[in-house]
Amino acid sequence: MMPKLSVITVVYNNVADIGRTLLSVLNQTHPAIEYIVIDGASTDGTLDIINTYKSRITKLVSEPDKGIYDAMNKGLAMATGDYVIFMNSGDEFYAADTVEKVFATADNADIYYGETEMLNIRRESLGQRRHKAPAKFNWKGFKFGMSISHQAIYIRRTLTAPYDPTYQLSADIDWIIRAAKKAKTIVKVNGYVAKYLVGGMSKAKHRQSLEERFAIMKKHYGLIPTIFNHIIIAFNLSIYWLKNRRTND
Repeated sequence: MMPKLSVITVVYNNVADIGRTLLSVLNQTHPAIEYIVIDGASTDGTLDIINTYKSRITKLVSEPDKGIYDAMNKGLAMATGDYVIFMNSGDEFYAADTVEKVFATADNADIYYGETEMLNIRRESLGQRRHKAPAKFNWKGFKFGMSISHQAIYIRRTLTAPYDPTYQLSADIDWIIRAAKKAKTIVKVNGYVAKYLVGGMSKAKHRQSLEERFAIMKKHYGLIPTIFNHIIIAFNLSIYWLKNRRTND
């Protein structure tokens, strides 16, 4: 039986990028896609673009929210697919056949994941993320950093829970770890599966993001291991920066 995928896009005042994301989803060759768009009552023309494709969007909500994870929880609550993925404004599936390729990799996995290509504001490729997607992944896989991007992981919907509103910038890490703890079969898809537009709130509020990540890792992995792991993270980041003069997170 062909798996149904719920794709959720969250957006607020991003008229420059929303069109690319919408077309990236709507042009997928996989036929069983439920597309949910959650707009935070945009005022910059974003909603006009969304409405252009309204007939092809399964569920559309445009109303004020309490932040990105509140909006994402709205989308998650509406989802009915076998699997769920978030493709937020500015991000894209890597190619038109990406979803089809993911589900052809293996049958009935709890989680599928792949590699992410980073893009700058001019949509130029920055190459692969610094945190390369591991050959094998389980819930302990984020102890040295978020090795799989949010746009590159497909999770069985019944394994998911709402995002924790305690975290304003890094709740996606906690969300993936909690789902991975329940997963029995996790499958890597070869090659790129997503394009990620560098930037966003986690960059604008970098210190808060790092503090939240530390708190999440401490909760799941323990204080002493998290301190030790962050020493390794800092060392690896320094080496990467010296070689590339960018972090590519």
